[in-house]
Amino acid sequence: MRLLVAVSCLVGCVMSSFGLEPELVRPETLPQGFVLIVKDNSGMANKDNPIFLASSINGWDPSDEEMILSGRSDTRWQIVIDRDLHGVGLEFKFALGSWDREELDSEGNSIPNRKLGLVDISELKEGQRPVIEIEVPQFKIPVALSEEVRERGLYRALDVTGTVKRVEVRGGAGGAEASTRDLIVWLPEGYGDEANADRQYPVIYMFDGQNLFDQLPGVPGEWNIDETLTSLIEEGRVEPLIVVGIPHSGEFRASEYMALGSYEGIVGDGVAGMDWVLGEVMPRINRAFRIKQGRESTAIGGASLGGSMALYGSTTYPNVFGMAIIESLPMIGQKPTQRHIKKAKGVPFKFVMGMGNSEVGTDPADSDRNQQYVDWANEVNNALARRGRLSKDDHKLIIGDGQVHNELAWSARFGEAIEFLFPATESDD
Repeated sequence: MRLLVAVSCLVGCVMSSFGLEPELVRPETLPQGFVLIVKDNSGMANKDNPIFLASSINGWDPSDEEMILSGRSDTRWQIVIDRDLHGVGLEFKFALGSWDREELDSEGNSIPNRKLGLVDISELKEGQRPVIEIEVPQFKIPVALSEEVRERGLYRALDVTGTVKRVEVRGGAGGAEASTRDLIVWLPEGYGDEANADRQYPVIYMFDGQNLFDQLPGVPGEWNIDETLTSLIEEGRVEPLIVVGIPHSGEFRASEYMALGSYEGIVGDGVAGMDWVLGEVMPRINRAFRIKQGRESTAIGGASLGGSMALYGSTTYPNVFGMAIIESLPMIGQKPTQRHIKKAKGVPFKFVMGMGNSEVGTDPADSDRNQQYVDWANEVNNALARRGRLSKDDHKLIIGDGQVHNELAWSARFGEAIEFLFPATESDD
């Protein structure tokens, strides 16, 4: 855990050369106070879940309304302590409104009380407050919040195989238009090597990006995309590619991901959601990374409602998304989906449909409903193939034996799906 004070070594050296020695004091001794700036590496804090300062000066109250940090335009959080503490040492921690959501270290453990380091007041103008920057790796998520995690898409510091970058984007649909979120981008081994400085990589955009590389508390599992791709690329079975996880918008997920018909009484705004992907997400990724352009190098994927969006995106914009992974497609037999495929502008030139034969559950009483899901996957798979006049080598249907509707099943099928879409070639060696 590092407590960073905005002190320039270069300036300090210059000052020393002019005989101006640093004057280090404790911030608590300054009558003008000081400013704390927090970088939330977990991404869990938002306007509905702001960060609070709980400390020795407010009775360690983790929900003190006078100690709420305010969000900044640079995505950090800030609080100004403008009171004279008369030199009394400050001990503190950060929390999201309660002690069962206190800050943790990068290993998920509680931390000792924080204390302030010394600051150099020789660099400050009279009455100027020093700025102290702090990083919080993650916050605790109690078991009781597991469903909230799933519904709102909270995520924490990621434990991944390989390199992951976070890229902030703004907007969305279905109620998330004014929000911000971080895209979670997985880069293949060697991406940053000097030898690959001019190399461009194919890309797959995946919905529900929170669950691709790390398991959230209270969620059955993750897609394990980082481990799976690392192995397949090392084995020479899949070409190196970039994965862009698009986290859902939390409470607006169903609406944002609903482009084809309605589901559980919700009529969504998935058309605008896909417009946002095309207009905000993809340009941002193209600016930040070396993306190989063209439909031959661009795929889209997702499961459940994310699978519905992958189906919609790849058939509405087939010149953009040439490949697709469509997992556990919901809305069995809905006419809007059937009509959409018949009237689609086109289909991806290669796609994978996935479904478990126990989507509803493994109870024998669910067998009829489970068969309906399997039949639905077959129907959509065949309809897309006919619409695109695809050969059997251009599409694949994977029915997972005993697999239910969750991340564990999608993880089990991902390796076969991604190898079908992005098989390695001799030029990838």
